[in-house]
Amino acid sequence: MKNSLKIALLAIALPIFSQAQSLEISEKNLNKHVYYLASDKLKGRGTGTPEEEKAAKYISKQFKKAGLSPKGNNGWEHTFTHKKSSDPHGMTQDGPKLECRNVVGYLDNGAPYTIVIGAHYDHLGLGHDHNSLDANPVGKIHNGADDNASGTAGVIEMANYFANNGIKEQHNFLFICFSGEELGLVGSKKYTENPTIDLEKVSFMINMDMIGRLNEEKRLVIGGVGTSPSFVPAIDGLQTTIGIKKDSAGIGPSDHTSFYLKNIPVLFAFTGQHSDYHKPSDDADKVNYAGLKEVITLVKSIIEVLDKEPKLTFQATKSKESDTPRFKVTMGIMPDYTFSDPGVKVDGVTEGKPASKAGLQQGDIILELGEFQITDMQAYMKALAAHKKGDTVKVKVKRGAESKVMEVTF
Repeated sequence: MKNSLKIALLAIALPIFSQAQSLEISEKNLNKHVYYLASDKLKGRGTGTPEEEKAAKYISKQFKKAGLSPKGNNGWEHTFTHKKSSDPHGMTQDGPKLECRNVVGYLDNGAPYTIVIGAHYDHLGLGHDHNSLDANPVGKIHNGADDNASGTAGVIEMANYFANNGIKEQHNFLFICFSGEELGLVGSKKYTENPTIDLEKVSFMINMDMIGRLNEEKRLVIGGVGTSPSFVPAIDGLQTTIGIKKDSAGIGPSDHTSFYLKNIPVLFAFTGQHSDYHKPSDDADKVNYAGLKEVITLVKSIIEVLDKEPKLTFQATKSKESDTPRFKVTMGIMPDYTFSDPGVKVDGVTEGKPASKAGLQQGDIILELGEFQITDMQAYMKALAAHKKGDTVKVKVKRGAESKVMEVTF
């Protein structure tokens, strides 16, 4: 090849190589996606609503722009029907039939196995479905910025990264945004019952749900680590400034559960609950976008490590739900699920409930409840299960450097 031709080809190739090498998750794009999906225009993305359909079209447009191929049963959409329940407890399916859609894009690397990256994009709409925590929810827009525009934005940006990073990974990628999660993991169940790829060829699934509120302590919960022996070494080998709390269970309150029940290894990323959870106040301006980028970059790094391995081995885990005791009383606190030290950290206190009346505050760490030592959430729930309405018990908390004892009446 003549030198002049070599120089010309290098001049073309170098900018492309440089762009691939510098490609990273874009905080600016994450901001754009969340602000659109959690805008009043989309009225809370209620399952089967015209506004949820607008969100689906936005996601499919982003998938197409990234360079993915459609992998639904109807183009980008994996359509299904769901009969809504009129029962507040969801025990019946006697309501209107909803026309719903998951959004599915595929990156074909010609590989034998596939990695699934998912998040739900629906939320509570206008508060008609009995799952809002607002005192008077009906008619109020529940924008669901953290829950789960944040995870949806993560899927979109991950799709753009893996499709345009200049690297041909050893796995194919299926990117899927689920409908109907808030009605009972409906979209992911429907997909795993009628998949558009062979689930036997899925190495693992990673789910992002509520990843937009990384706090000052920078703690992230990663669930499902017990579903494959490859997960813990991959996570522990990463260099990160984020504190990771690992949870082994494959079953949890989000869409990874549907894949776990098909004997697929799963991971679940979650930055924790907060006082805006399932309320109209979960708005886009409360998302920590720099933190969101950090979380997605960390998840991306986990995927890149596991991409170098053969198909992961599945192992079943013990469900926490089977061990969870039943209790008839409540304290009225929102625990910090990312907290990893001994005790239960209070992330929020509901006004008028026993904890509020006793004087517990956000940030308190519950160490004792009656005769019970509180080491973690399981110990806390067992302590609650031992009491009944009307009981008065002493609660020991750590508040800053001080210890305080208060009386709580259930």
